[in-house]
Amino acid sequence: MKSRFAAWSLGAACLAICGCGKPPAGGAKDAYSGWTPAVQPVSSPASGTTTAPQLTNRGDRAILSWLETADARTILKFAERTPSGWSEPRVVASGSDFVTNAADVPSVRALADGTLAAHWNRQYGDDPEAYALLLSWSKDGGSTWSQPATPHHDSTKTQHGFGSLFQVPGSGLGVIWLDGRATDPGAPDGANGSMGLWAAVYGADGREVSEAPIDTRVCECCQTSVAETAEGVIAAYRDRSAGEVRDIYVTRLVDGGWSAPAIVHNDGWKITGCPVNGPAVDARGRHVAVAWFTAGASDGEAFIAFSDDAGRTFSRPIRVDEGACRGHLDVELLADGSAAVSWTESTEGHSQVKVRRVEQNGARSPAASVARVSGTEYPRLAHGQGELLFTWSEIENGHSRVRTARASLPK
Repeated sequence: MKSRFAAWSLGAACLAICGCGKPPAGGAKDAYSGWTPAVQPVSSPASGTTTAPQLTNRGDRAILSWLETADARTILKFAERTPSGWSEPRVVASGSDFVTNAADVPSVRALADGTLAAHWNRQYGDDPEAYALLLSWSKDGGSTWSQPATPHHDSTKTQHGFGSLFQVPGSGLGVIWLDGRATDPGAPDGANGSMGLWAAVYGADGREVSEAPIDTRVCECCQTSVAETAEGVIAAYRDRSAGEVRDIYVTRLVDGGWSAPAIVHNDGWKITGCPVNGPAVDARGRHVAVAWFTAGASDGEAFIAFSDDAGRTFSRPIRVDEGACRGHLDVELLADGSAAVSWTESTEGHSQVKVRRVEQNGARSPAASVARVSGTEYPRLAHGQGELLFTWSEIENGHSRVRTARASLPK
C-alpha cells in the first residue's frame, strides 16, 4: 500500500516541518459564545499491545472496537459504553491472518433489532495489498458470533477493504467497501484496472440479498463512511477522475438502488497517489454533515459542509482547522444541528488530535486538544449518552496503546 500514497507522504512531511496553512476560509467566523468541548481522559478498556481503534454508535449506544496482539495472534475485541464506564471487553474473532492497518480498521456496530455486526480484514497471502473483508453477526450481545462470511464473490486475490457497516432500512446489514477485483491481472476484458466502490445488502436473517458496484473508479485507500438519514442511507468516499482529481463524493441508497455519485464540493485536488484521507459523514433525520481533508489549493485544509435535504445538496464548505492540518477527520451531528469535528494537525514536530464545534452559519468554537500523539493517527469520534467519545492509538515504550477520552455534551 505504500506505493499508492508515496506522493502524499512527501507532502505531509513538508507540512509537518513548515507548519504552514492558510487562515480560516469558506465562511468560518471567529466570534463564538456557545458550547466548547472540554475533553477529559477516560480509562481505556483495551490493554496490552493494541491498535486500530474504531467507534460506532446507534442512538446513544456507543461501541469501541480494537485489535490486540498476543503470542503472534491478533484478536478483535470490543466494549460498550455504559453509565459507569466501558464494559468488560469481549472477543469477536482471532487469528494469525488479520490485516493490521491504522487506516483500514475493523468495526463492531449495533443494528436496529439489537444484533451486533462486525467486520475485519483477512490476508490472502504474502501480498500486503491482497485481502478479504469478513463479516460476522452476534444475536446474544457478543457472547457468540456467526461463522465469518465475505460480501464479495469475485475470487480475485486483490484488495477488499476500507469497509463501512450500516443498517439497511427495513432489512438487515449493509456494507460498502473498496474493491480491487478490476486491478487483478487476470480480470476479464473490459476491466478498467481501477479500484471500485461496491456494496452488499443482507436480510435480517443474515442472508446476502445483493452485491453491486457503486462507482468503478475511486481512490485506492481512502476510508469510506456511511450514515442513516430519514430518507435512507448516504455514503461518502473519495472519488478518482481520469485526470487524477480526487474529491469527495456521496451516493444515496434509494428504493434499493444507489444514486449517481455526486460531488460535495469541487476542491479540484489533483494528486497521483492516494492520500489515505477519507471523508466522514453523519446524519440526524434529514440533516447531514460531511467533513473532509483536501490539499487542492493549499498544503492541507479540513472542511465541513451541511445538508438539510438528506444529502441531495450541500452548503458552502466551512473551514475547520487553523493550519498545519493532516486531515484524518471524523464528525458527529449534534442535537441542535451543529457538528463536532475532530482532526489531526502537526505542531512542533508532533501530532495533535483536536476537536471543535461548528455551526451551520459558520460559527466555530475554540479548538480543544484531545491528545498529543506520535506517528500517523486516525482518531475516531462518536456520541454516547450525553457525551462525545474519542479514541486513538499512541506509542508508549515502543508499544501501541488504544486510548479513550470524553467530553460532556450540553444539556
